Amino acid sequence: MREMIYNKMAIPISNLFKRKTESFKFKDKEFEELGLKLKKEVDKIFGKSISIRLVDTGSDNSPEIELVNLTTPYYDIERFGINFVASPRHADIILVTGPVALNMLEALKKTYEAAPSPKFVIALGDDACGTGIFKDSYAVVGSVEKVLPVDMKIPGNPPTPEDILKGMLGLMQKIKNKE
Repeated sequence: MREMIYNKMAIPISNLFKRKTESFKFKDKEFEELGLKLKKEVDKIFGKSISIRLVDTGSDNSPEIELVNLTTPYYDIERFGINFVASPRHADIILVTGPVALNMLEALKKTYEAAPSPKFVIALGDDACGTGIFKDSYAVVGSVEKVLPVDMKIPGNPPTPEDILKGMLGLMQKIKNKE
């Protein structure tokens, strides 16, 4: 009888040590390789980390969600020398998401003017690149390149963190080729 009680107790105790969720990988090799390549390019070109000023000119927030993912411990983009800043005066890159809404036109221009030279502009997401669903809306000017000189377009709705890194790596190579 005691053995039966013990066996019944053993089952719930063993359940405490069973995995309750599926396991996931803690490192993404492709992302890691891209990040290290990007870090090398950033070090060669800027000799330091690069600072990004994000400007949302009317997006649906899907690109911003992916950008926030880049700052989580899983991706940790700061280890590759990339950080986000609150002021355009400290920014090397202006990253624009969304189509340029009429209400954000002046703010986008002022942000660009406030950034020190050399400054670079990235259009992130389909809306910013001019291919999104709001491209013909009466409330928007259009894509970012109608307002600012765009150095790199990263399409996608939303672009994945890997796509964002590939686009930034492409921008670094474009800058290197100009020099």
